[in-house]
Amino acid sequence: MHVGVVTNPHYQGMESLLERLVEVARPLGMEFHLEQDRADSLPGRGSLEESLDELDWILTLGGDGTFLRGARIAGPRNLRVLGCNLGRLGFLTVVARDELEEALRVIASGDCDEEQRLALQVTVRQKDDDGPPDPMRAFYSVNDAVVHKSGTARLITLRLWADDEPIGQYSADGIIVATATGSTAYSLSAGGPILVPTMDGLIATPISPHTLAVRPVVLPATTKVTVEILGGHDDLALTVDGQPGTELSARDRVEVVRSEHPVRLFRLPGYSFFSVLRRKLRWGDVRPSDV
Repeated sequence: MHVGVVTNPHYQGMESLLERLVEVARPLGMEFHLEQDRADSLPGRGSLEESLDELDWILTLGGDGTFLRGARIAGPRNLRVLGCNLGRLGFLTVVARDELEEALRVIASGDCDEEQRLALQVTVRQKDDDGPPDPMRAFYSVNDAVVHKSGTARLITLRLWADDEPIGQYSADGIIVATATGSTAYSLSAGGPILVPTMDGLIATPISPHTLAVRPVVLPATTKVTVEILGGHDDLALTVDGQPGTELSARDRVEVVRSEHPVRLFRLPGYSFFSVLRRKLRWGDVRPSDV
């Protein structure tokens, strides 16, 4: 079983953790492949980049950012992902460091389930351009796509479409188009609703809109959401899963549709989404004794 390992390069003690995991994984028939810049930690094994066609699944060691990076590798290749939290929050990850060794044994035994989550295909086009998308302006997203001002703090004017129907025109700091998985990320901070992550739905959440009448909208996953940029504005950008995507300009359209490649997650026994909400986001304002 070939396992691609995506790590947080800033985590102290990663070398010793990897050495211990290799000891545990070897008798389970697992061989690890690290990213190129860490491949020297496991000499004699091909790097993750060299072994993409051989991989059976992806393990991420870090926080949510590391998980998202691993999921963007795994999703388009139809690979499952297991996230181990080595950071502070780790909302998207499934296991803590002290649970990881047992998780590897469970996966090797096959005594675990799979959970699939919707992902996004994000494409930037010029207005009236319906030709093949530019590969440099097409992105796979697990959490969200955000159109925003990257320079001075000024409002931008956008028009939002659901398929061929205009939803409305917004003056705001930007707009977030999120999956159910991403509903607990930037969209939540901007006032969006929480969706159970296995739901097939999209959320369009304005960022600081300049009117009380504008609220987040939940749409079916089959909807093509288009964000049309109106007027002449400078320093506009598209951010995908918190990472730089591309610069934008007036008349650009950002089209967001359901990707044909869902995110496939290992779901280990005892996992509960609402338990994670209570413990990590203090949802419901529960007391520590209640969680």
